[in-house]
Amino acid sequence: MKPRLTDADYERAAAALDCDVPAVKAVAEVESAGDGFLTDGRVKVLFEAAQFHKRPDLSQPTWEGARKFYTRGSLADARGAGELKRLADAMELDRGAALASTSFGKFQIMGFNHRLCGYPEVEAFYTAMQESEARQLAAFCEFVAFNASMHAALKAHAWAGFARAYNGPKYAENQYDLKLAKAWARHGGKP
Repeated sequence: MKPRLTDADYERAAAALDCDVPAVKAVAEVESAGDGFLTDGRVKVLFEAAQFHKRPDLSQPTWEGARKFYTRGSLADARGAGELKRLADAMELDRGAALASTSFGKFQIMGFNHRLCGYPEVEAFYTAMQESEARQLAAFCEFVAFNASMHAALKAHAWAGFARAYNGPKYAENQYDLKLAKAWARHGGKP
């Protein structure tokens, strides 16, 4: 079993981002149901077919069309083994493009953001995301700190602004901002 983040890890991350701990915990909860790994120890992933538009059973030109391909696991494995299979299939076609088209770990950061997370190559990012939730948290901190508007929105609990920057303009279709606000409150966030 991979080591889970501790309260001290969250406190260090919040200090590095100059935000409160419930904000960091809220993103982790909403993005991955709070776990960076499946119960069998493999990293949680979501292969984004719209990012990898090469083969009909692996890709779609739009996010709306791609959603039908998402696999569903148990609650504990929300990004279940089926997603790892889709990633493996895509990696056989184009390893780099597949890794760039997948979100990883506790914070579900897309592989194409690897440079913003401190990794010069997507392969190094992929390796790190498989190692520990601590590496996933460090990547999250780098990613958020790089984007001034995303960082400011997280600090201010401006969930719509954060969701737009973190998940893109269609964040409202999944009520991502509302889920973040509820998770933040659940983790002790105070208005």
